[in-house]
Amino acid sequence: MRTSSKSVIRTAVFPVAGRGTRFLPATKASPKEMLPVVDKPLIQYAVEEALAAGARRLVFITGASKRAIEDHFDSDSELEAMLDRQGKSDLVKQLRSVLPSYASCIYIRQSAPLGLGHAVLCAQPAVGAEPFFVHLADDLIRSEVACLAQMAEVYEAKGASVLGVEVVPRRDTEKYGIVAVEADKSATSRVRSIVEKPKPADAPSNLAVVGRYVLAPAIFEHLERIGSGAGGEIQLTDGIAALMREEAVYAYRFTGKRYDCGSKLGYLQATVEYALGHPDLGRDFRKYLNALDVSAHAAHKPRAARRTGAAVKRKAH
Repeated sequence: MRTSSKSVIRTAVFPVAGRGTRFLPATKASPKEMLPVVDKPLIQYAVEEALAAGARRLVFITGASKRAIEDHFDSDSELEAMLDRQGKSDLVKQLRSVLPSYASCIYIRQSAPLGLGHAVLCAQPAVGAEPFFVHLADDLIRSEVACLAQMAEVYEAKGASVLGVEVVPRRDTEKYGIVAVEADKSATSRVRSIVEKPKPADAPSNLAVVGRYVLAPAIFEHLERIGSGAGGEIQLTDGIAALMREEAVYAYRFTGKRYDCGSKLGYLQATVEYALGHPDLGRDFRKYLNALDVSAHAAHKPRAARRTGAAVKRKAH
């Protein structure tokens, strides 16, 4: 992943207070952001992307049962010493690279689950009066140039907030904040309106905001004013809509592939594709998948599932 060396954005905010109920019981005692994709947790991919975009101050908005995230980015001298004694210097190197020495972590507790907008507002004391990234670790984006680095370049060119967007099926608009833009076919376009989770019939487009933001510090003033929105929460979408009445906000269609790791299917897709691209495991994993007998696995499923498995097997041949 290539790195941005010109970014003026020093702070990245990671809202990680959610309970991850869609992955219960796996997330009962462990944060969903610590779910591994091959050999790294989702939150580490998120931090690596932010660092590649030039961030140096990492702000985690946490909640109950999130101590594992803090432990992950802390040093463990006892573990490193044990691995050194065992001659496992490669593992020691990997552990020490989890958080570079030039980066700092700040942990802020979100007192109650009051929404994404409230989580971002909690970061204000650490962010100050500077532009900042917001990264939702559920959305894993694989790209040659880090997605946030792409967006930082747009911010520097436009001098205004930037939302990472992509086209989604219209039936899925109720899952996202949806924007209407001035130039539908342009990679970067000024946002005309933004709506939180509209029904397909009411959606202004099918261009969805997908977990990447570069926000001007003025967003904090609007989040303080708007109060509760949909679901009794402070919605970041509402704050952005208020910000747009005073200054421009741009939508950017990033280059890369997004995996919705907030869903089980998206998480499995990410795991398979990252495993196939892994420098040590990829070749053997591909051989395993090619040799996998789908019909044998389907024999333990209900009849309808067995028919589906047989169809997959025929298609593979």
